[in-house]
Parts: sequence; structure tokens; C-alpha cells
Amino acid sequence: MNKRGKSIFLMGAAILLGACGNGGENSASKSSDEVTVWVQYSEESAEGQVMVESIKEFNDTNDLGITAVVEYIPRSGSGGGYEDKINAALTTNSLPDVITLDGPNTAAYANSKIIQPLDDYVKASEDFLPSIIEQGTYNDELYSIGYSESGVGFFYNKPMMEEAGIKLDSLPTVDDPWTWDEFNTLLETLNTYYEKPVLNMGFDDQSEWLLYAFSPFVWSAGGDITNEDGTEAVGYFDTEESVEAFDFIQNLVEKGYSTITPVDKGFHTGEYPLYMSGSWTIQELDNEYKDIDYGIMPYPVSPDTNELVSPTGSWAYGMTSSTEKPEEAGALIEFLTSEQELYDMSMGNAVLPARQSVADRMIKEVGEPMQVLIEQNSKTGRARPTLINYPQVSRSFQEAVTESTYFEQNQDIKGLLESKAQEIQSNLK
Repeated sequence: MNKRGKSIFLMGAAILLGACGNGGENSASKSSDEVTVWVQYSEESAEGQVMVESIKEFNDTNDLGITAVVEYIPRSGSGGGYEDKINAALTTNSLPDVITLDGPNTAAYANSKIIQPLDDYVKASEDFLPSIIEQGTYNDELYSIGYSESGVGFFYNKPMMEEAGIKLDSLPTVDDPWTWDEFNTLLETLNTYYEKPVLNMGFDDQSEWLLYAFSPFVWSAGGDITNEDGTEAVGYFDTEESVEAFDFIQNLVEKGYSTITPVDKGFHTGEYPLYMSGSWTIQELDNEYKDIDYGIMPYPVSPDTNELVSPTGSWAYGMTSSTEKPEEAGALIEFLTSEQELYDMSMGNAVLPARQSVADRMIKEVGEPMQVLIEQNSKTGRARPTLINYPQVSRSFQEAVTESTYFEQNQDIKGLLESKAQEIQSNLK
């Protein structure tokens, strides 16, 4: 999951979800020896170039006598393009055999019978990270398998930190993270020295980013968004633990440490010494801002629990319910999620790995910033909740983050979360 890749399942799709059943001809699979797959990126992208080689390898080596055919359908900035084609295919029963989907949408796709369980066709090795299995499971069945992971950390500008008197060897690690109090002390030091906001948290990105990146604060405090069954939000999202997490978030803006209107590319250009972002920023900095000397810190943790939790989730493969070739489609998914293919995808696209074995390989080959994210992801990653109406739930969480920063209006966090908990619960039912 990155800022370019975050998605929310289109609300309009709800009207179309019932159109995809098991019967009828799948026009995307007319050839008896072809398996078709749709992906949400361009052939020219880093992902696309890895996929080209993976499909060639599959076609050259599989013993089923089948040929995989890929259609590259890039998403637009608003999330359209790819999702639009999925929706259109639902009305004509012309979905391919395999599709990619954003992990948090697994429950919605499964409940609407767009995708089917994979357990009979794909062996989900224990090598997959727990967050990958959690993300792809609905009603105790595996419906999707992530082909990459994602994570977030706190980027820091080394020279700017040292200029303000921060000793870099005193910074937190995944095994020894800072508490929120210790993190606030750092921010106070930087804020006093630079006399301006010092941390870009992405408060202006009012999208899936706000649930993805900020839910770990709630989880670290011992709060939650819903109960384990995903049926109740009242008594979970509005607990004292959740209030403490949102108090911490609100404090970042109220104290002037962060801002709701950050300068674009502020970390990249030396405006801010700190930036909460993900692995996609590593690629961006290393390719376009090579003069910046930076590192990454893990998430700070609640002082009450000292539990480090980090966000996870990215795109996954699913088998459509309308495919007439489940064995062949399963073989393709299993190949594309094998250790070597996931290693190639993670290294080629600079994303976090979905398998522990790949993480063990990569951590020896990548730079220190990526090492921190891989270690944090492997040890502390937690998937977003698997909910049929996830987009609506996410929107309520996003609004809670945004509204919590209205400190000039003396925003009552307890009252805010009670209201949002009721709103979330109405969507759960």
C-alpha cells in the first residue's frame, strides 16, 4: 500500500456486485489453453516489468500446457480506470480468471462473489507473513494472497537532527522503540530549535492513508476499531484507550509539532526534519533526491502498553468466481506468489516482502532504511480489519483523524469517537 496505490472500493460498485455469478460464459477466457489476469498497473512500470518476466517464466515452465495472458490496466489518480473496468465486467460476466485487488477489499469482493476461496487450489505456506493471511481471509477461508507488503516509519534528516543536538545513536529501534512521551520530547527539541512545525504526518491526505497510517496508534494503546467479529464498534472505537491515541494525534498539531497544511515535498527539500511515510518514499528519495542523508525510525508506542504495532496491506491476487479454469488459475497464483517471484517483485519494485523467507533474503541486500521497515513489518505488522463495508468504516476513521486536529474548536475527543463509533456500527450492520 502506497499513496499512489491506496484504494477504496468504489461505492458505485455496490450496485453491480451481484452481477457476477458462477454461471455463463466468461468472455475473458475464451481460449481453452489461456489463463487471463488483470493487473492495476502499466506494463512500463517497475511492477509491470517484473510481471512481464514472471509471466514469461510461467509460460515457459508450467507443465499444464497453458499460457497466461496479462492485461495491464493502470489506475487513475482517483482510483478509477482499473476499478471501472472491473465494474463494467461485472455487468457482462467478462471478468478474467485472476484479478488483483487491494487487500482491504477482500471481504467486499468475497461477500459479493466476485472472487472465490483459494484453499482448494492454492497452498498458503506458513512462510507468508501473518498479516498477509489475515488480510486475505474472510469467514475463515482464504480469498486473496498479497504479492507484496507495505509499511510506514518516521523518516529523519540526519544533518537536521544533529544540528538540533539530537544524537543519532540514541534513536529508537524496532526492538527498543520510543514511547509517545519520548517521541514528544524529540519533537519539542526540534520545534524549539527550528521554531516551526518539524513533522509532516500527511494530515492533508484525507484518504485511506489516514486509517492505514494512524490505526497503529489506536492498536498500540490497546484500542480497536471494531470487535474481533467486525459486528460492533461502540465499546471499541470509543474506549479510553482509543481516546488516548487520538489525544496523542491531536497533540501533534496543537503543540505545533506537525501541521494540517504541510509544504509539498517538505521533507525532500529540507523544510521538515521528520516525515511519516512508507517504503515508496525510499524509492523516491534514492532516485530523485539523492543528496538527502536520511534514516527511518519505527512507530512510537503507547507508554501504557509499550506495544509496537505497524500498518500493513497491499495488493493481492484473487481467483474470480466466474472462471472456468480454477485449477489453472490456482497454478498461476501459486507461481506468482512463490518465493522467487515475490523476491523479484519486492526487489524490482522496492516494496516490502509478503513472505518471511523473502524478508530474510532482502534484509541482507537492501539499505538500512528499508531494513528497518522490513524488520518492523515482520515483527509488528497488523492488517486492517476485514469488513464487507470497509470503505465506509475507513471514511469514518479518516474523518475522526481530521476532526481531532480541530483543536481551535476545543474538539472533545471522547465525544468525537463516540459519534464515529455509532457511525461505524451502523455500517457494520
